[in-house]
Amino acid sequence: MSPTEWQVLQTVALASLLAWASGIRLYLVVCAVGLAGYLGYIELPAGLKVLQHPWVVGTAGFMLVVEFFADKVPAVDSAWDAIHTFIRIPAGALLAAGATGDTLTALTVAAGLLGGTITAGTHFTKAGGRALINTSPEPFSNWTASLTEDAVVVAGIWFALFYPVVFLVMLLALLALMVWLLPKLWRAVRAIFRPLRPST
Repeated sequence: MSPTEWQVLQTVALASLLAWASGIRLYLVVCAVGLAGYLGYIELPAGLKVLQHPWVVGTAGFMLVVEFFADKVPAVDSAWDAIHTFIRIPAGALLAAGATGDTLTALTVAAGLLGGTITAGTHFTKAGGRALINTSPEPFSNWTASLTEDAVVVAGIWFALFYPVVFLVMLLALLALMVWLLPKLWRAVRAIFRPLRPST
C-alpha cells in the first residue's frame, strides 16, 4: 500500500471513529484524539487540529469526568442521554467532516452527512439499550453497561489510530448489528413506557 493510500485509509478510519464513538462517548473520543495529536502520537488533519488545543483537551477531559459519573446513575443517565441527543449527533457530523478537510467541499459535506447518520444510529442504540437497563432497580447492570461502553470506545480509538483496517472491519460488523438491533430496542422501550402515557 502506497503512503497516499495509507493516509486515505487513516483518514477514513479517523472520520468513522469520530462519528461512531461520538454517539457513545463524545467527550472521551474528543479528549483522547486531541491528546494524541497534542502529544505527537498522531498527525491530525487540518480540519481537526483544533482538537489538540489545550483548552479543547481540558474541556473535553472535564466533561469526560462528569459523564463518567453521570452515566453510572440510572435516572441521571437517561436524562443525560436525552439532552445529548442535541449534542452528540451534530458534534459527530462536524467531527467526521473535519477529518476530511478544513474547507467546505463536496467530500466534507458527504462526510458530515454520513457521520451524522452513524452518530445518530449509535446514540439511539445506546440510549435505547440504557433506557431498558435503567428500569432495573439494581445498579450493577447499569454500571456494567457503562464500563463496557467505556472499554469498547477506548478499544475502538486504539484500533482506529494504529490498525485502521481492523477497525473498519469491526465497525462494519457493529453497524450491521446496530441496524438489526435498533428497531427491536425501540419497540421494547415503547412497550415499557406505553402504560405511562395518559389515556385519552
